[in-house]
Amino acid sequence: MIKTVLSQLSRTSFSRPFIRSVTMSEMSLTPEVTSSEEVNNASATKNGDVQTDGVGKQNGDSITNTAVPGGDRPEYKWKKSKKMAAMISFSGKDYLGMQRNVGFKTIEGELLDAFSKSGFIDPEWVDNPQKAFFQRASRTDKGVSALKMIVSLKLTDEEGLVDKVNACLPSDIRLQAVVRVTKNFNCKSAADARTYIYLLPTFAFSPATEIVSESWRCEPDTVKHVNSVFSNFIGSHYFHNYTSGKLPLEPSSRRHIYEFESSEPFMREGMEWCLIKVKGQSFMLHQIRKMIGMGIAIIRGHTDVSKLEETWGMERIDIPRAPGLGLILEEIHYDRYNVRYGSDGIHDPLSWEKVEPEVESFKQDFVFSDIVQTEKDAKSMFEWMSVLPMHKFLPRHFEEDGHQSPLQQAEGMVRRDTNQKAAAAADTNQKAAAAADTNQKAAAAADDGDE
Repeated sequence: MIKTVLSQLSRTSFSRPFIRSVTMSEMSLTPEVTSSEEVNNASATKNGDVQTDGVGKQNGDSITNTAVPGGDRPEYKWKKSKKMAAMISFSGKDYLGMQRNVGFKTIEGELLDAFSKSGFIDPEWVDNPQKAFFQRASRTDKGVSALKMIVSLKLTDEEGLVDKVNACLPSDIRLQAVVRVTKNFNCKSAADARTYIYLLPTFAFSPATEIVSESWRCEPDTVKHVNSVFSNFIGSHYFHNYTSGKLPLEPSSRRHIYEFESSEPFMREGMEWCLIKVKGQSFMLHQIRKMIGMGIAIIRGHTDVSKLEETWGMERIDIPRAPGLGLILEEIHYDRYNVRYGSDGIHDPLSWEKVEPEVESFKQDFVFSDIVQTEKDAKSMFEWMSVLPMHKFLPRHFEEDGHQSPLQQAEGMVRRDTNQKAAAAADTNQKAAAAADTNQKAAAAADDGDE
């Protein structure tokens, strides 16, 4: 019994070193994995990053800087970027629009370049904004300005961000504020409503039977009449005739309008102006400009207010589109987001009272001044009003049925009256000429008798 136990112990004592020596030899035949570089690689792989030839990746973004001497993995500066909401103001007079368009001057192009030059986004993100989770709250057309446009993207949270970015932006684009938002925040889908304003000279409200002039001034009841027309747009309607690419009664063309009204007139640069305000849940391409164009056509007498109901029905009706020069995005509203996250102690509400003086100063010094001066030089409203009578506001397959708008009827009456007066004058002149000829012949006959 004792011999058996000793034999087993002897075999056990000899087998342990053998196993240990085999394990050590196997380890000696494999590459070392304890270098600092591979430890960093292993750590990076654990964190979801990949290391290849000294170049790291985060969320599919390559690091452009090389590994530092000593084999240590370089730090990716933008790895700690956080989702931010940036509020910007811009004058769109010299830009093709908000959306980035390679080869053209756009607001997004200038903004992304400034973020890159100031070091707050990876330079590779400029050509691939989706890597920064970039999103705009609204897309503005050519020439359209904005006071409180919101964009959301990932930025490094550093001191002096606003000032550093503004130093790289042109003077007609300003970054006003940056606010930390939730990880999944999308400035477009999270918006509850949008408010636009439209600055226009008041002669756009003058009756079609009057001569259009910059000296025209509103009557005491003009604004009241204007607002009575605009109020018909409030509520939910199908706006397929106010955009392009939408079929009659298409669900996606149904939009809700909360406010649509004009301010009292005011003077600027020797001209009288009004500020139209329209607030809605969301807007389609050209919708606001066509709403204003249709409203002006009714106010001036080119068509009747009853025509509005037809524009929301099954027919396709040609609607005039007001110039884009005076259109301004005033604000994006985030009421639901502010209620849910604005007071959670981590995120700030998306409200801009602290920078309101800067926004107002930009509005007066850049946006309004550019619109007023451009209108005085280019006279875009004058030119648009000159072609407004060409619109018949009829269903397209009935355009040639001979029906005339009130203005066309008035023009026809004026032409008939003018023609009648001209014919009467010609008849009078003809009778006078005949009488003169008769008198001349009689005088000649009398002269012949005398001789």
